[in-house]
Amino acid sequence: MSTPPVRSLLFVPGNRTGWVAKGVDAGADGVILDLEDAVPSGAKSDARAEVAGFLGETPPAVPVVVRVNGLHDRAALDDLCAVVGPALTAVMVPKVESVADVHVVDRLLGWLEADLGLPVGGIHLVPVLETAAGIRQAHDLARATPRSAYMGGLGVKGGDVERSLGYRWTPEGIETLALRAQVLVDLRAAAVPNPVAGLWTDIRDLDGLRAFARQNRGLGYEGMLAIHPTHVAVINEVFTPTEAELDADAALVAAMESAAAEGRGAVRHGGDMIDEAMAETARRRLARYRP
Repeated sequence: MSTPPVRSLLFVPGNRTGWVAKGVDAGADGVILDLEDAVPSGAKSDARAEVAGFLGETPPAVPVVVRVNGLHDRAALDDLCAVVGPALTAVMVPKVESVADVHVVDRLLGWLEADLGLPVGGIHLVPVLETAAGIRQAHDLARATPRSAYMGGLGVKGGDVERSLGYRWTPEGIETLALRAQVLVDLRAAAVPNPVAGLWTDIRDLDGLRAFARQNRGLGYEGMLAIHPTHVAVINEVFTPTEAELDADAALVAAMESAAAEGRGAVRHGGDMIDEAMAETARRRLARYRP
């Protein structure tokens, strides 16, 4: 199963699909059409129909994820039945707390895919880790289905994770640093593609966003969730290596290959001692960002 690479995933309310174009124009690598928190309870049915109509029209310009309602609510089933189709990249499921939750959605997706003549397993699944129970089981949840993608640790101001764990949010993100780091280890061990962190809610504080994005990139995440189109450019910038960085990777690979041709397993390069492990890291980065 191929996973479209994303640096930025922009939330768009499910009852405002016309805003998707703004996100695409802003450079978002993908969008999340939200049928959960962004839609008032009385508007769920109309939003579901709007999202289904959007997905059934011209193929979207970017990957589309739909966040359905939680599994405690019958609306989740209605959401899945309405939105599954060839234009859907992934389903995001909130507040997942058990492997059984993942298996339920996995089975439902398989049935719906088969009914529509789609490849079974082709739609990704994003179990959202928003509670202490979910975070504690990140590795098991990630491994529960090969559909898993775009998972990550969250640090949202005033959000579900803060309420569940009881921490006090700060702009520096220190209170969730260990959490986000441990979740990333769990996801890497489970071979989850394209781990994505989040979320910065202040639409005016772009410097704070940049610092938080850099922190997540430093931990090893490959992208971030975005709450507003103005956040997209900053996130994309942080999660894209500069040309100078890629040039340095290419030079490192060349130096290591030259050394290997001479029978040396390590060589001094730019003041550092490098070996094949470092060259392989550089090759992988080049393969993604300078194919």
